[in-house]
Order: sequence, then C-alpha cells, then structure tokens
Amino acid sequence: MNVKDFFPMWDQLTKTQQTRLISAAIPRSVEKGTIVHNGSINCTGLLLVEQGQLRAYILSDEGREITIYRLFHRDICLFSASCMMHSIQFDVIVQAESQTSFWIIPADVYQDVMKESAALANYTNEIMATRFSEVMWLMERILWKRMDKRIAGFLLEESAVEKSTVLKITHETIANHLGTAREVVTRMLRYLQSEGLVKLSRGTIALIDIEGLSKLQAS
Repeated sequence: MNVKDFFPMWDQLTKTQQTRLISAAIPRSVEKGTIVHNGSINCTGLLLVEQGQLRAYILSDEGREITIYRLFHRDICLFSASCMMHSIQFDVIVQAESQTSFWIIPADVYQDVMKESAALANYTNEIMATRFSEVMWLMERILWKRMDKRIAGFLLEESAVEKSTVLKITHETIANHLGTAREVVTRMLRYLQSEGLVKLSRGTIALIDIEGLSKLQAS
C-alpha cells in the first residue's frame, strides 16, 4: 500500500504535488500503547494508517478519557495536524491500540499542496466533516443514551473489530472509551451478566447473547 492509495482524487494532483506528498511521507511503526500525538503539545502531521489500530481521545478537566473515534486500515487522521486547523478548541490525543504502521505527512507540506489543489482541499473537508459528524454522534449518545445501551453498543463494536465474542479487555479500558467511571462500567456489566447477555471472568468478557445485546442497544 502506498501514500497515493489514501487519496481517491490522486490523479487530479499534478506530478509535482504527488511527488511532494510522497517524498515528505515518513513511515513509522509503533507498539500498542504508544502515544502517537499529544494534543496541542505537538503538531504531528496527517496520519495515514496502513495497518493496525489507533484511538483518538480527549481528556476532561478531571483527567477522564473519552474516545471520540478510532482509526483503522486506510483511515486518515487530521486532528493530529492541529496547527492546520486553528478553529479546533480541544486537544486530541492519539494512541496505538495495537501494533500499528502508518505514514506521517508533515502539516506544512500538506497545507501547501492543499492551497494549490482544490481537489485535495475538498477531500480534506470531506474527511473533516465526517470526523465532526462522528464527534457529534458521540456527544448525542453521551447526553441522551443510557449507560447500559452505550456499553452494549461498545461491546458489539469491539466484538466486530476483534472478530471474536470473547473480549480481552478491562473495565477500566471500557470506562476510558466511554468517558465514565470504572465502577459504573463494573455495575453495568454485572447487570448485563445477570440478564444472561455476557459472562465475566478475570480480564475477559464473553458475549453470550449477541441478539439480546443488539436489542438492548436499539431499544
């Protein structure tokens, strides 16, 4: 997979613009748990995910984490190039959830090419709109959706990502994704277990009734 594969409008760039993006792209591979981008402390650049999984999250004033979106194969992260977007008023931290390989395109290079290419600017705006839609969807869930529904939805999403109904995940990790306290997650998981939807054991959560979890999420 090459840098050009991330941009469906690649052929609308000039050869010079294509060369600038390819030449500037820095390949990188990190282990699970590595902080790839640390909010406004640095302007890392655009992240083009070749393989693996990244998690973008924000911190509350009390230091509580909440996942705003996740990045997989062929995804692009724009918030890691925060110096390009002066209107962004919150710090996004990006962390590897598994061993991940990606390219970094420096923000200044990308911004220069984007100023020259309407096609690249339009595509960038599309990505940004999608990310903001995801954030707004998340905020709606936080404000209006019951925690049992949110946890059911998260477990189903995680099961799809891991391609397994047995999840090796801690209650603390789930709490960080959902922006709540570990005790709340533990209480909700015990409730789901009492309803026969999951089975809890040390370090793992087995999804026993997928259909039941789906109905709970949708109810």
